[in-house]
Amino acid sequence: MEQVIHFFTVVSPLELSLIFFSKAIEVTISTLRQILVNKGYRTQGTILSFFEIVLWVFMAARVVTGIAQAPIKGIVYSMGFSLGVYLGSLIENYIGLGKVMIQAIIPQEKSEGLIVMLRSKGYGVTVIKARGRDSEKTVLMIFANRKGKESLIEEIYRNDAGAMIISNDVTVLRGGYISAARKLFK
Repeated sequence: MEQVIHFFTVVSPLELSLIFFSKAIEVTISTLRQILVNKGYRTQGTILSFFEIVLWVFMAARVVTGIAQAPIKGIVYSMGFSLGVYLGSLIENYIGLGKVMIQAIIPQEKSEGLIVMLRSKGYGVTVIKARGRDSEKTVLMIFANRKGKESLIEEIYRNDAGAMIISNDVTVLRGGYISAARKLFK
């Protein structure tokens, strides 16, 4: 029992908290950096990488020093890593960087009103006539900002609750119609 108590008390709670939160912040930054670079925001990713590596160097040195005597440091460091991945993905999802292409497959008779409404809101909509199993369909291809895509999808569902909707991240978008307001947000 004494060894268990020693395992958890050999390092001060303040030092363990510092390790945990510093690692969580560092990995949050790392997760955001990777996502930014993958989406083409290289400059912002490069700036984040500086802060990420500064935190990593000092925290890794703090953990590695004396880890044989205090393995709890490694456990706390790992817990901070896990929290950082989670927080980074939450933040990135909230920020919603990038573009998506939403494809909506709807019955032809419900398409015209939806097309007019989407275009009036500034969306570029490409219309393709298609044939489904039992009826004529319309495929709408809509490029939009990732942030707010849920409201766009809800708008389509309000028009047709049975619509089939596919959403894909877009890494390259060149040409076509993009309203001036939407260009501001990459």
